[in-house]
Amino acid sequence: MTKKKTYNKMYFIGMLVVLLAFSCVPTQKAIRDANIEVPEHYQKTTSDTSNVATLRWKDFFTDSKLVALIDTALANNQELHIMLQRIAMANNEVKVRKGEYLPVVNVYAGAEVEKVGEYTRNGAVEQQLDIREGEEFPEPLTDFSVGLNVSWELDVWKKLRNGKKAAVLEYLSTIEGKNFMVTQLVSEIANSYYELLALDNQLQIIEQNLELQNNALDMVKLQKQAARATQLAVKRFEAEVLKNQSNKFEIQQQIVETENKINFLLGRYPQTIDRDASDFIARPIDDIEAGLPAQLLANRPDIKQAEYELEALKLNVKMAKANFYPSIGIKAGIGLQAFNSKYLTSTPESLLYSLVGDVVSPLINRNAIKAAYSNANSRQLQAVFEYEKAILNGYIEVANTLSDIKNLKANYDLKTKQVAAMTEAIDLSIQLFKSARAEYTEVLMTQREALDSKLEIIETKRDQYLANVKIYQALGGGWN
Repeated sequence: MTKKKTYNKMYFIGMLVVLLAFSCVPTQKAIRDANIEVPEHYQKTTSDTSNVATLRWKDFFTDSKLVALIDTALANNQELHIMLQRIAMANNEVKVRKGEYLPVVNVYAGAEVEKVGEYTRNGAVEQQLDIREGEEFPEPLTDFSVGLNVSWELDVWKKLRNGKKAAVLEYLSTIEGKNFMVTQLVSEIANSYYELLALDNQLQIIEQNLELQNNALDMVKLQKQAARATQLAVKRFEAEVLKNQSNKFEIQQQIVETENKINFLLGRYPQTIDRDASDFIARPIDDIEAGLPAQLLANRPDIKQAEYELEALKLNVKMAKANFYPSIGIKAGIGLQAFNSKYLTSTPESLLYSLVGDVVSPLINRNAIKAAYSNANSRQLQAVFEYEKAILNGYIEVANTLSDIKNLKANYDLKTKQVAAMTEAIDLSIQLFKSARAEYTEVLMTQREALDSKLEIIETKRDQYLANVKIYQALGGGWN
């Protein structure tokens, strides 16, 4: 009767603990009340399903020298190598989480020598007992053991399995993070490369303009000797030549810095960047196929990364919720133990085994578990907002860049006409100045405006290249 009453009492206490655990679990009311829906696609639709983002970057960029630079960067860039190590660590975390819900099996072997004092409890017992009849305890006493022990937490609430799934999603998130970094790296190298080509062309334009200005200076000096111009005109032309020579050195410095920026991205020390800027202005720019707005969800690595992180945090909420429930564990062991190694194989005398099952439920530290669960819910909501922000940002980037491409094309057409008009104006101003029908200031202003218009058209052409790279990046291309 006593044993039965004790058993019923322990059973009642155990059930009470379980009921308390279930009654104190916080609800997900905050998430449901938020009523947040993650959009699967945009409302805008179009019949164009082709998308340049599906092109490999080697197919999108046709300049062989640029392709060689990107290849080098993908092999040597330090930031990319750092990201690859993060991927390796995330993959190892998956293996760790997988091992947590499998039984832990350990093999052990040990040897011990012990000498106890005679005037102690253990010493007194050894003095009064014999191992066998007529055989006293050896002194000192040795102990040899070998065996296996197993411990296993039963994953009743799927806490450990959800942890493994969350680790897998985090691993996939790092993969998308790497893809996003590749997109950024490819785009940054392409942008710097086109900026470098534009600087080369600007330097060439300034050198050509310096030749024209030197010729104009020589002409003004001859005019002064013939008393048809003043020393003021000579000094004004000299100042204009010196100004453009100064601009030449500024552009040369920008070229060096841009080259070294590319070298840094390529993971190498400063050196000249191999390039061909001869057809920069004449090179045609292909039309962009933006595709469906919903394709951003499938192509942009940052959006897919945010999606994986959201899914992982959903599982983290389930894991935090499982902490309120009792955990069930099993421990078992089997082995051989004897005071002399020659008796280890003497069974069943040297055989030992154990089997323990336990149920553990949190009781005192419930506030800490509640706080951890609330934090998990908050992180999940935060991930939802991050996902929505990534989609919104991607759509706005595409919309802005498509508009930029359209306006740059119209701008470039007008700049082309402006350059043609200013080139003719230079010849006309010099002819009028020679025939004393124009002031030297008109020649100076015409040359200055012509130079500005030529530099501006190069910048516009550069912006067209950069806009094409930007739309390729914004659509999610460059990583595959």
